[in-house]
Amino acid sequence: MAEQVSVTKGQVSTPPPVAVSPPPGRAARMLDSGAGRNLGLVAVLVLLGVVGTVTADTFLTTANLLTILTSASIIGVLTVGVTFVIIGGGIDLSVGKVMALASVWATTVATQSYGPLVMIFCALAVGAGAGLVNGLLIAYGRIVPFIVTLAALITAQGLAERISGRRSQIVVDPVIAGIATTRPLGIPLLVYVFAVVVALGWVLLNRTTFGRRTFAIGGNPEAARLAGLDVRRHTVALYVVSGLCAGIAAIMIASLTTTGSSTHGTLYELDAIAAVIIGGTLLSGGRGTLIGSILGVLVFTTITNLFVLNNLATEVQNIAKGVIIVVAVLIQTRARRD
Repeated sequence: MAEQVSVTKGQVSTPPPVAVSPPPGRAARMLDSGAGRNLGLVAVLVLLGVVGTVTADTFLTTANLLTILTSASIIGVLTVGVTFVIIGGGIDLSVGKVMALASVWATTVATQSYGPLVMIFCALAVGAGAGLVNGLLIAYGRIVPFIVTLAALITAQGLAERISGRRSQIVVDPVIAGIATTRPLGIPLLVYVFAVVVALGWVLLNRTTFGRRTFAIGGNPEAARLAGLDVRRHTVALYVVSGLCAGIAAIMIASLTTTGSSTHGTLYELDAIAAVIIGGTLLSGGRGTLIGSILGVLVFTTITNLFVLNNLATEVQNIAKGVIIVVAVLIQTRARRD
């Protein structure tokens, strides 16, 4: 509709000007960028390092730093898969118990009798299979991801308990057991596995058509569909990626603990999702960085390590994690408003 202008006694009256919001400040733009969020997390890690140095003499030792990296490696591999799913507009609550189920299946007496390659294949197959089922129910069954993956968590827990008889299965294969004890150049092999998974995930997310489609679908699935993308097939693929990461993590935790157990992975899915959130990935999808998610994992792992070194209670650690998550979300919200 054309703008109305009234004329009274020879004078032209125009409507008052519309208030225009000022452009975002430099600090807000920095906080809202991937690089800015990552730099903020690096600053948090530096601050934690200072606190650790002051409060614990052993914090900056090589042995302790390798302990932090080893502890971060399993959660980190799970976080890679969860990052893909959340950027694509979904959620995966099942990764922790899918990892437990894969570790149990890979360490049964029958599976171990065929050697390490079959054990690895079984773990990856269980993880990918669980991801495939999740993806099909979400994409083609049109069920909410929260409900599907919550049901998958419960089902995987039950299957793991049924297969293992609620007993830990000992890893007797020397190759699998040796993954955690092998230290090329003094660094645990688990850390190398973690680094390889992160590198492959970064390339897939940032340098391939698959990654671009993931951002497009997470940002606006209807627009992506109208642009010719097969949203349902891509959604299935995202959950398969998450399941594969759970399968890899299953071999890692079985090697580290020398057991396959239904108790593995308890609350790991929440740690992975929390790391993704503080890493700057939007829960609504469409924006995020894998590097930010990994920095989030390192922040949480370092906090845990500091609490252990200072003999502080677990409940205080959980409170600190909760506060960090809330602050991270508030910063994201404020940056978007500005």
